Amino acid sequence: MNGLEDVTQSLNVGQNPAIGIVIALVGAVFLSLGAQLQHRGVSKVEARHGSGAKQGLSLRELLRLLGRPSWLIGSVMLGLAILFQLTSLGFAPLIVVQPIGVVALVITSIINARVTGVRLDKKTIRSISFCVGGVAVFVVTAAIVAREEAINETQLLIVLAIFGGIVATLALAFAFFRQRAGAIFYILAAGVIYGFVATLAKVVINRVFNDNFDLLTVIGIVALLAGTGLGAYFVQTAYSVGSPDLVIAGLTVVDPLVAVAIGIVVLGEAATAPIYAVPIWIVAGAVAIFGVFQLARHHPQTHR
Repeated sequence: MNGLEDVTQSLNVGQNPAIGIVIALVGAVFLSLGAQLQHRGVSKVEARHGSGAKQGLSLRELLRLLGRPSWLIGSVMLGLAILFQLTSLGFAPLIVVQPIGVVALVITSIINARVTGVRLDKKTIRSISFCVGGVAVFVVTAAIVAREEAINETQLLIVLAIFGGIVATLALAFAFFRQRAGAIFYILAAGVIYGFVATLAKVVINRVFNDNFDLLTVIGIVALLAGTGLGAYFVQTAYSVGSPDLVIAGLTVVDPLVAVAIGIVVLGEAATAPIYAVPIWIVAGAVAIFGVFQLARHHPQTHR
């Protein structure tokens, strides 16, 4: 019995960060390939049927995407990316595996440069380096000090309340500033939404593993699914007005930073972290965000 108990304990949620990191890396590959294919599909629909106003994809344009093979294949790959991401959350704390997706930025940038024939200049490469370097420092520090505990009802309620406020704020911003919103708005909106989606997924997985599946957990699942749909809309619209590597840069930096902030402040995954980890996380996060804005400013496709 002791041997069986040891195996069971070794598979407990959040207790195998190395396995979680490897799984998250595989998911990042699918994310980059899926992003490139979806961008191709959205670009073709926008070119043939769009108004050129860049006000967000219409319902008709969204339906036309279902007829684009590249978009459908990209959607399958993104589905696999999500599956691997959710699986990784079962093996490691949220603040460890969520930032791993930044690897997709490097892959997407290389693929997009080859597909479009647009050479990445020094400023673009430096911006990508800021994104990757900042997130890498964050992940390494988190992997060393992060710990995970069972998530209670109060923590889940706080996450749901903040998520509701964020959705309401984005809805108002979209309604009033839709005509002036550029790629960075849709990218940031998608990143924030997906950050909460990842957090809700982690909360649900944690509560199921700890035998806390109740009505509140079901509400969390509903919010997770709703957030996934809303985030997907913002992503597709971002593809119509921005390059795929710019979109991925925003998602793989903003998404984990939001999720990590909640993981630290609400879920207590850094409760046992030494004091020196905090300034490292702040600086690393600031560097990564700076890289996203620099990429949006200097990317060659932005000026075409």
